[in-house]
Amino acid sequence: MRQPFSRYMTIFIFVAIFSLGFYGNISSNEGKVAFIATIDGIINPVTERYVNKVIGDAENEKAELVIILLNTPGGLLSSTRHIVETLLSAKVPVVIYVSPPGAQAASAGTFITAASHIAVMAPGTNIGAATPVGSSGEDLPSTLGDKATNDAAAFLRAIAAERGRNIEKLEATVQGATSYSSSEAVAGNVVDFTAQDLKSLLTKLDGREVKLAGTTISLQTRLIRTQEIHMSFFEKFLYILADPNISFLLLSIGGAGVVIELLNPGLLFPGVAGVILLLLAFVSLGNLPVNWAGAALILFAGALITAEIYMAGFGIFGIGGIISFVLGSILLFAHLGTPSPTAPSMQVSLWLLIPFSVTVTAGGWWLTTTIVSSRKDNPVNERSPLLGLAGTVTVELGPQGQVQVRTEHWSAVSENSQTIGVGEKIRVARQDGAILTVQSEEDYISRPDNHF
Repeated sequence: MRQPFSRYMTIFIFVAIFSLGFYGNISSNEGKVAFIATIDGIINPVTERYVNKVIGDAENEKAELVIILLNTPGGLLSSTRHIVETLLSAKVPVVIYVSPPGAQAASAGTFITAASHIAVMAPGTNIGAATPVGSSGEDLPSTLGDKATNDAAAFLRAIAAERGRNIEKLEATVQGATSYSSSEAVAGNVVDFTAQDLKSLLTKLDGREVKLAGTTISLQTRLIRTQEIHMSFFEKFLYILADPNISFLLLSIGGAGVVIELLNPGLLFPGVAGVILLLLAFVSLGNLPVNWAGAALILFAGALITAEIYMAGFGIFGIGGIISFVLGSILLFAHLGTPSPTAPSMQVSLWLLIPFSVTVTAGGWWLTTTIVSSRKDNPVNERSPLLGLAGTVTVELGPQGQVQVRTEHWSAVSENSQTIGVGEKIRVARQDGAILTVQSEEDYISRPDNHF
């Protein structure tokens, strides 16, 4: 009878010890957390600040690791370099997980993935194609292309050597625009392994060793708690603004609003809305590889069209404004120097650019021809029905400004370059097309030749 009892006791003690060990393993992970971040889109300064914040918070809160879910076509070289620097110097293990299935780590994504402590891809994803191209995706001239390609290749070689990845395979993504599927990337030691989903990833990470600050640590991710770190509302708003099409619309519509306010003082809404949109446009452009000459040309177009109204340009200012707008739209995201090896083709959509440019051209041409025609139909010495009518100054005449006659707002110039303040009464002395020459009411009445 004692033999069975001893056997049962042995089994009981073994199970108890095993259970305690299992419980101890669970307890050892209590309080540990894995930070989960998501990058889905172009790499830009907003993305850079987001990654820095996530890794900084993880270091401060002693997180077990940071997992970044990545899906990107590329981005700015400056932001990519800063993110790579952050990953290489991170005091917490960082895992880049290219997901979901169908996602990519192209151009800048290749550099960022290679710089992680552990690189993982979901099935059906791809990585690579980091060869520098022009802003519209065209091949580069040989000399310029070689310079950009060699710089990108050296950058990627240094990252691969630091993380122990296949230098030749990664360099091929730059030199030959090679892309790898998830299985090819694992076989070529471009990434470490594949994982179907986040749960599978955490299971496979458990026990993995990572070199961190000169020491080797073993990751404990079994039953670890995960905490998603999202972009703040403000960061999401800035990220949405960082789009070439949105930048173009904000800049163009904002400029148009300001022009409308200048032509019709007192409307307020176009002016206020225009200034706000212009400010948002500059915030947006600050997060994109913009050609500021293009932005200046678009704003200059608004100034020329405004000048056409205020001054007798006889169409020259208007035509110049149209040409300036079209050129500015084309050059806004045109990269004229050495291209970025990490950036995708970035430009305003032709489906937006062409209709918008045609509309502005048609509107500007109509405005210019109308003003020129008006000036021809109403020469300086021809009697106008407005002559002698009273009005009020709405924009100080010094000598140019604006007046209101009846219910209409007119561009005006004071006779003899006289300064007439806002609110003062005037009389129309002459009409030159869309521009009135006026006198103060006191001067007008005192001159006998003005009475008919």
